Amino acid sequence: MDGKRKVLVIDTSAFISGFDPSAVNEEAYSVSRVGDELLEGSIMKMRFNASIESGRLKLINPSVKCIDIAKEASREVGDIGSLSEADIEVLALAVQLKDRGYEAVVLTDDYSMQNVAEKLELNFTPLANLGIRYHLSWIYYCPACGRKYPPDQKITLCENCGMQLKRKPVKKLPVRKRGVSSPALEEREETKKPNAPGGR
Repeated sequence: MDGKRKVLVIDTSAFISGFDPSAVNEEAYSVSRVGDELLEGSIMKMRFNASIESGRLKLINPSVKCIDIAKEASREVGDIGSLSEADIEVLALAVQLKDRGYEAVVLTDDYSMQNVAEKLELNFTPLANLGIRYHLSWIYYCPACGRKYPPDQKITLCENCGMQLKRKPVKKLPVRKRGVSSPALEEREETKKPNAPGGR
């Protein structure tokens, strides 16, 4: 796209799905918190560490500014409660790399990550599923009394009647058309079953 150099930004779910940075030609980036989320002694954790040692995976701590941008986007669409600190940092890193002129592609099977990436106008590629079909904005509501709450609310119980809050989409837009990012990823795309869960 526009001659920009393509780089991959990898979240925890991509490693859990078996992604190996040494299997692709693109530069691969992640954050240290992703390693913290991988089970010690697991194949995924060993692959993560080996990729760092071989230089195939580079860890970068995103700036506070980019973390704030990722958090704000997560709040605006109502997915902030579904994302870990590692998730936020991966999105922030993708924003940072995009700002530096790269074509950053987030590798994630997490629907909330994909939804926020769409909000941030970041490219993303799922590995084990077909990814989201719609970009959603959420709102919290009380199923008993009907009171509505903003998507960045911090409470889980209705302040009016005490019922557990639920969430529902209030805005639904088709996702932008995205291409897969490398021959290795294209091969994975082709092996996905057409009747696999297609997001939300």
